[in-house]
Amino acid sequence: MKIDILTLFPNMFTGFLNESIIKRSISKGLVEINIIDFRTYSKLNNQQVDDTPYGGGGGMVLRIEPLYAAINDLRKENSKVILLTPDGIPYKEKHAIDLKREKHLILVCGHYEGFDERIRSLCDYEISIGDYILTGGEIPAMVVCDSVIRLIDGAITDTSLDSESFDNNLLDYPTYTKPQEFMGMKVPDILLSGDHAKIDEWRKQKQIEKTKERRPDLLK
Repeated sequence: MKIDILTLFPNMFTGFLNESIIKRSISKGLVEINIIDFRTYSKLNNQQVDDTPYGGGGGMVLRIEPLYAAINDLRKENSKVILLTPDGIPYKEKHAIDLKREKHLILVCGHYEGFDERIRSLCDYEISIGDYILTGGEIPAMVVCDSVIRLIDGAITDTSLDSESFDNNLLDYPTYTKPQEFMGMKVPDILLSGDHAKIDEWRKQKQIEKTKERRPDLLK
């Protein structure tokens, strides 16, 4: 998979690309990630990419020309262009699973007060990671990358993906490790029984209980 990220703040991705699963996936050749400062596509003085909004209002708005040039330069036949925006579709695990099947993603990070509405016409998807406002699309781009890359074959062990939160619209079951008892808090006896059928049954029940308590909306 190839991922191109269009941003005005490329240094924000330095730590993200050089730690943990993302770094290992890049090193193993499972994914190629390119961070592109789309100021370089601006033809205006000082590589300006924003301007004041028509009709008045506060803040600066991203212009369409540099993003149009950048996307056209990067887009191939199998590319999918994603705009990170608070009014996009709410991002879910099912979307990560769908995006994992793509060969080339182009992620567009908004910034400032917003972007020229015509930029939407350049994109295949618009994604929001939650009902709150961030200073830009860089963190949402990292969220999308992380959620997709971990699903690529070889990024993490298959057993780690066997049962996770949001599988079948359920939250994950509780897990424990050593010590068996800590400050009076004990590991449930069922997990020490060695009866894997009963353990599976207990875990499924705990998933249902946790989901009902914390995210009943997932059960609808």
